[in-house]
Amino acid sequence: MSKLSIVIVGGGVGGLTAALALRKLGHDASIFEQASQFTRVGADINLTPNAVRALDGLGIGDAIRATAARPTYRISRTWDTGEETSRLPMGDEAEKLYGAPQLTIHRADILKALTDSLPADCIRFGQRVQAIDTSAKGPSLTMANGEIIKADVIIGADGIHSIVRAALFGPDKPEFTGLIAFRAVVPQSSLSVPNLDAFTKWWGPTPDRQIVTFPLNQGRETFVFATKEQDWKHESWTTDGDPEELRATYADFYPEAQALLAPVSDVKKSALNVRNPMKSWSSGAVVLLGDACHPMMPFMAQGAGMAIEDAVVLARALSERPVTQAVAAYEAARLDRTAKVQIGSRGNEWLRTDGNVDWLYGYDAWTAPLGA
Repeated sequence: MSKLSIVIVGGGVGGLTAALALRKLGHDASIFEQASQFTRVGADINLTPNAVRALDGLGIGDAIRATAARPTYRISRTWDTGEETSRLPMGDEAEKLYGAPQLTIHRADILKALTDSLPADCIRFGQRVQAIDTSAKGPSLTMANGEIIKADVIIGADGIHSIVRAALFGPDKPEFTGLIAFRAVVPQSSLSVPNLDAFTKWWGPTPDRQIVTFPLNQGRETFVFATKEQDWKHESWTTDGDPEELRATYADFYPEAQALLAPVSDVKKSALNVRNPMKSWSSGAVVLLGDACHPMMPFMAQGAGMAIEDAVVLARALSERPVTQAVAAYEAARLDRTAKVQIGSRGNEWLRTDGNVDWLYGYDAWTAPLGA
């Protein structure tokens, strides 16, 4: 196919992955990011084998492994007895089965690995979109400063509050789930509990209460993620929470689970919002990926993974078919899979006990069939 001029709105994991995949396949892809720069905000990204394999295909596997941790198992345990209800190998055995291991990494580190592989002028920071033209003459962006950016394709990778999505389908609001999340990072040297090298989920007495922990920074730190029901709707990743509230919420959990929370001195608190699966992600040559079209609960650890898969599949489609056909093929390939993960994540039963994971972890975005 001929070389395309492609504009990506949003410089998160999905947008950066799309830019790198598109450039590797011969297109001219640029990112317009509203932030003034990337900073070390947020905390973890959990990359299961399907996501790691896609990133390996972009040539950044060594870079992400240099800072990531490599969990040995994915373990489920019961909140009050500590009983182990499932244990899934996620290290060497997962790599043998799926061609890649699970990696857990700070969001800033994966952004750096991606940006280091892109030309410096590929990303334009401080760029706020004011309007989007989806006309048949060719899509364009009007920026807040009045500049008009024309392209063959516009990709909306701008998250759950996507401006591109609103331009395509009208304004709406994501749904507050009624749950809030605590996030914290503690040095592993401050912990004396087993399985610190594993991804462990403590299932609570009700679906809203759970604790998830896993290693970060090559095992030097442990990431803590925990949820509870609360009518509190602040979404920011940087809002401070109260470590005592965190500990009090899980004071009835098994002693090992409580011990994971004991050294927490700094915790962030945010509301969890979602949207329902969509029937379409596009209009003409304007198309969505990642959280812009399928934001999901974190309980299957697939938010970043689905965005990464989207980016690779869309890049392949645009390299193999005319734009309109490529967008249709991308949607056909991705809609059912991402909807299944959205629904499963919200149901929050994933691997409570042993189950089939091949359909999820065995997916290869580089070879998966495109839609008709």
